[in-house]
Amino acid sequence: TPSANEVNVDASYNGSQVELATGDLLIVTLDSNATTGYSWNLSAISDADVIEKVSDEYIAPEETGSPMVGAGGQEVWTFEALSAGTAEISMIYIQPWMQPPAPADTFDITVIVE
Repeated sequence: TPSANEVNVDASYNGSQVELATGDLLIVTLDSNATTGYSWNLSAISDADVIEKVSDEYIAPEETGSPMVGAGGQEVWTFEALSAGTAEISMIYIQPWMQPPAPADTFDITVIVE
């Protein structure tokens, strides 16, 4: 079977739209700093029939000699395009224990699956 295309986006895509074909993977890479207690959380996918979350992982910064206390890494979120349509993905950067959560940042992208 042919491998799926990967479409990579980062924070510069916030508020924009991206086009995918069915079966494509959307890779969202956002700066994150686990040492501050903040993490990216998926707050909504407007149409789960169009796109679904496959995975997410935190990638710590590379060690370069002495450890950098407080150095940030990245969170990498993978989504798969399931069927034709339009869906919005919304994410918030929060400290999960804060109630109510007060996002330090947000990320929104509109996905159009052909």
